[in-house]
Amino acid sequence: RRQSCCAGQRSNGMPLSIAPQGTKVEVKKICAEDRVQKHLGELGILPGAHITVLSSGGGNVILKVKEGRLCIDGGLASRITVAPVC
Repeated sequence: RRQSCCAGQRSNGMPLSIAPQGTKVEVKKICAEDRVQKHLGELGILPGAHITVLSSGGGNVILKVKEGRLCIDGGLASRITVAPVC
């Protein structure tokens, strides 16, 4: 029997860098400088936004944000807290 995508996940979230491939997540918190947060917000990555993890290999994370794709550095991805959307 397959478990829910939320099974075993803490309610306060996880770093985007470890979110499983193919998972739709909601951005909960971004721990970065103001200018970085502003830039991410302009790209559609801000608290409350729903994004999909397409790939997370090689240190980078490829995301589906709105109608486009975006690649972010693994270090930055580790400072973005997300939670699975069920």
